[in-house]
Amino acid sequence: MPTFTAPDGTTLAYRRVGRGEPLICLPGGAMRAAAYLGDLGGLAAHRTLILLDLRGTGRSGVPADPAGYRCDRQVADVEALRAHLGPDRIDLLAHSAGASLATRYAAEHPERIGRLALITPSGAALGIPFGDADYRAAARLRGERPWLPAALAALDAVLAGTATPEQRTDLLPLLYGRWDETARAHAAAEAGQRNAEAAEAYRAEGAFDPAGTRAALAGLKAPVLVLAGELDGGPTPARAAEFAEAFPLAVHRVQAGAGHYPWLDDADAFVRTVTDFLAP
Repeated sequence: MPTFTAPDGTTLAYRRVGRGEPLICLPGGAMRAAAYLGDLGGLAAHRTLILLDLRGTGRSGVPADPAGYRCDRQVADVEALRAHLGPDRIDLLAHSAGASLATRYAAEHPERIGRLALITPSGAALGIPFGDADYRAAARLRGERPWLPAALAALDAVLAGTATPEQRTDLLPLLYGRWDETARAHAAAEAGQRNAEAAEAYRAEGAFDPAGTRAALAGLKAPVLVLAGELDGGPTPARAAEFAEAFPLAVHRVQAGAGHYPWLDDADAFVRTVTDFLAP
């Protein structure tokens, strides 16, 4: 895997997949190795995906100072990757918690953004909370499913802060539009891909500045896509629409039947939406 050096000396790795113009991709998790993104449902047939392993994940190095995991500190990593690749402006795609990093990067380096695609984004960078009602409302959309009673009980336990490891496993089907073999394998891989310690530091105090970020984004001239899954509870489509309102040139799209990983639920719909947005 190719590597580059972050400003604090940490060695970071990324993977190139596909063909066409480069598209830097930031994973979520928070702090999950980029392997879970795969080829984003076939998006690699249209763009060269630059899949970054954030520090402390995948094949990237561990920072000497654990505070380097904080979201705002990692903005410098994205800028170092841009400089390493060479273009003055980049197209950037980010998923879930990775959207907080992408949003902070866009706020601090607006002149470097060509187009920005935010897929089922976390609301942390803009101070948009996902509440209990959001997750419960999304769960009610599932209809009759054999796994649903256990998932709903697990959701109650998670929201109450009393969930057991088994209940957290029971909750996983709610993250996907289809709880099939592909989704189960994808979910099972997370334990070996996510750095839990880094995830806590990622959102530590000071990591986010919603007011300052919103003010900076008001001048962003780049087009932005905010894509939500119809069945996702974090963000729900309504929360994603609220997120999109922070960007002057944002479009909000909802993928029917999708959960938190829309490229797994309907790859064709996902690729069509993203490529249409990225086209000049």
